[in-house]
Order: sequence, then structure tokens, then C-alpha cells
Amino acid sequence: LGLLYQEYRDKSTRQEIETRRLQDSQTDPEENSASEETPSETEAASTTESKVAPQISLLRNSTSRFNLWQDLPEIRSSGVLSILQPDEIKLQEAMFELVTSEASYYKSLNLLVSHFMENERLKKILHQSEAHILFSNVLDVMAVSERFLLDLEQRVEENIVISDVCDIVYQHAVNHFSVYITYVSNQTYQERAYKQLLQDKPAFREVISQLELDPKCKGLSFSSFLILPFQRITRLKLLVQNILKKVEEKSERETTALDAHKELETVVKACNEGVRKMSRTEQMISIQKKLEFKIKSVPIISHSRWLLKQGELQQMNGPKTSRTLRTKKLFREIYLFLFNDLLVICRQIPGDKYQVFDSAPRGLLRVEELEDQGQSLANVFILRLLENADDREVSYMLKASSQSEMKRWMISLAPNRRTKFVSFTSRLVDCPQIQCVHPYVAQQPDELSLELADVLNILDKTDDGWIFGERLHDQERGWFPSSMGEEILNPKIRAQNLKECFRVHKSDDSQRRKLGSRNRQ
Repeated sequence: LGLLYQEYRDKSTRQEIETRRLQDSQTDPEENSASEETPSETEAASTTESKVAPQISLLRNSTSRFNLWQDLPEIRSSGVLSILQPDEIKLQEAMFELVTSEASYYKSLNLLVSHFMENERLKKILHQSEAHILFSNVLDVMAVSERFLLDLEQRVEENIVISDVCDIVYQHAVNHFSVYITYVSNQTYQERAYKQLLQDKPAFREVISQLELDPKCKGLSFSSFLILPFQRITRLKLLVQNILKKVEEKSERETTALDAHKELETVVKACNEGVRKMSRTEQMISIQKKLEFKIKSVPIISHSRWLLKQGELQQMNGPKTSRTLRTKKLFREIYLFLFNDLLVICRQIPGDKYQVFDSAPRGLLRVEELEDQGQSLANVFILRLLENADDREVSYMLKASSQSEMKRWMISLAPNRRTKFVSFTSRLVDCPQIQCVHPYVAQQPDELSLELADVLNILDKTDDGWIFGERLHDQERGWFPSSMGEEILNPKIRAQNLKECFRVHKSDDSQRRKLGSRNRQ
């Protein structure tokens, strides 16, 4: 059998990591042709199904195989490889990869529906409402994938040299991909329902375990099938980026690739917002219940407010002359809730409650690090509220538990404060970079979840093993353990990564410039 999408994707990203390692070890990235492109999913998945006669019915044929575009018998026998330029062959591979990976994805979706959703034993165990939450609109998602794949396959059949695929991506993103937003927005409910069913229904747990053991699933879990649509829509955007890096500048294919990329970004952002909206609302309600105001009450719940960071810090008591006192008397615990537009400063009181004694708009916060002040003042910083709850300026001397915790608070409290290194948006010629070699799931709101092969600019780092990074493909920022990645040491590869990133986002830049011009006016 060919690879399921989960295996296909994993092999692809790991191959991408290995190729970057090879690039990074070379003095000149031009020495090896592989250095000029990220490896394709088709390259990694040489054992997947065939594209010789592209029909959806063949996706269920266990004898079929996918190859690289240039390895297909029709391409080899046509002599076209001796005519095309190397850059055009790379572009053909990038477009072909988008098609073959969609076929693998469709196969995995089909297995989720036929093997799990339509299983008679599972149907009897699940109430109709439970099944709806668990599988959501997966039938709509699969129908959209099928229609998309048919159009892609038809394009491949038109000519042995693929003319374009991004125009098809654009049309489907505009007209059909909204089903992904519905599915992904349901993710929080879906995860909760799945955990509850495993806990409350032994029969459900037993059937799922048996279905997962079927050879068809290749050792993959039921939950790995449920998350497929979110993984695919994100990956599709990256595949279009890969095409965009290879098309000729100022060409019609560049225009269609930019249009497709922009539409996919819109869909991905809507998916992310859908997931966040529900969890944020629940979180805000929970926090509101825990707060008791010693000062004038501030309404916490707002549709435009969310939590950025919360946690305990030590506040220095009394005037600065009291530094001579013993450490135990020097500090007392306070608790901070930092939202995107508001800081609330509290003290914890019995009953898992917090008494609010000060607050300030986030835009009126300033931070300053204390250096070389001795062990008792290690990891100490000054927080200034330019206008607090009493409409006056106040300062707090705060001590964090570690260097990374201090830096994380300082960057969250004052996001416009200059970091150690400069971000992607500054257009710096060179900046430290890291590629993810281990996936990471964010544990705190100020952390960044990482996928294998993500490339990030390093904006700041700490001595105790944390990095503040900005992912190149979407400019998302956050903290993650340094052990999750490997630093890219070759300056030519770093420059190449930035150049490709600037090109992908150049339409965004022109939009930013227009907005900036309007704002100045």
C-alpha cells in the first residue's frame, strides 16, 4: 500500500530537515543542486501511489505507485527533460508534489470515513450528537478534496508539462475551502468530546483500539486522522510557497501563486481564529470568576480581549534602601494577568481567588532590566505603569524565578521593546536562524507551537535554554525550548531563506506600505 498522508507528511518534513543540514554544512550552497530547493513530498514518498493514469479510482489501487514527476515513464520517454531548464524541472516537481500529496491526503480522509465513521459497531455506541461533534463536517471536507483532486488530475493529464496548479488552488480556496474553517473551528469541542468518550464509554474505547490495530491504519492513531484537515490546509499553504519560490519573477504564474497564497493565508487565519475564539471565551469567563477588586472594578470579559500571560512574580517591598534587608523580607508574591490590552496586578487569596490592587492599559507599560545587582537581585526588572488605576505613574521592582521567565515577562509586557536580534520585518540582511527538528506544542500563551522543518529567526535567547523566535512562513512569534531546533550556521543559507520569505510576502508588504501611508496621512 502507498503511504497514508500522516506518513507521507512526516517523511517529507524529515527529508526537508536533512537537506537543510546538508546545505548548512556546505561552504557554498550552489555546490549541490539540492541546496537550491527544499525537498518535495513526492521525493520523500517514493513508495506512494501512481500518477501514471490520474483517476481517483486508482487511489484505492494497492499496486499503484507515485514517483517524482521526472521519473514518470511518459516524461522519460518524451525527451522533455533534455529541453527544459533545470529551474523549470524543479518547478514541475513542486507543482506535481501538490497534486500527489492531495491524493495521499484524500486517501487518509477516505479511511477516516470508511473505517472509523461508518463502522457499524461505532455507530451503535455513539449518540447522533456525539458522532456529529466527533466527525463534524468531514464528509464535506472529503467532497471538497475529491473535487479539488479531480481538477488537479485533469490539469496533469492536459499536457506532460504542467502549465500551472495555483490557479486551481485559488479557485477552490475562494469557492470551497470554507469547509475547513467549519471543521477546524470545531477542534476544541472535538478534542473534549473524544477525551470524554474514552473516559465514560469503555465500549467506545475498545472499538477505537481495535480499529486502530487494523493493518490499514499502519499503526496510526484515530486522533491523527481527526487532525488531518487542519494539517493539510496549513501544509497546502507551504506547498504553494514552495511553488512561488520557483516561478519566474513578474510572470503570470507568479501572479496566480501570490493570489493562491493570499487566499490560503486567509483560510488558515480564519481556522486559527475559530479555534482560539472558543477557548479564549471560556478562559476569560474562568478568570473573571476568580478576580476580586480592591480597586475600582474593571470589566474583564470582552470579545476583543484575550490572555497573553499569567503567573507569579516577587515584588520588592519598601524603598530601594531596604536592599540591605534579608531576601525573605525583601520580596512578597504578586500575581499578574496580562491581556492583549490590559494588565491586572493581584495578590492570591484563599479559595483560588485573586485580589486586584492595580491595573493599567498594556500600551502604557514600560520595562527596564536591572543588571549586575548581586545574587539577591538576579532576574529582577522594573515595571513602570505610566498611568495606573489611580491615574498616576507607579513603578514595581519584580523578581522572576529564572532568566528565561524574566525575559518572557519583559517581552510580553512591552512587545515593542527591542530584542537582542532584529526581526524578519526589519529586512535585516542576516539574522540568527534555527530549524525545528522536534515538534513542540505550546504550553503557555506566550509560547509557539512548532512543526518539523519550520525555520525561524532568533529574536532573543536565554542562558537557561529558551529561544524567542519569529517563524518565517507566517511571522508568528513565541518562546520555545532551544532543544527543539538546530541553528542554521551558513550565512548564505540564512540569506537565501530570508530572500525567499521576502518574495512570498511581497504582496503583504505592498499592502502594509499602503496602510502605513494612510496612517501617516
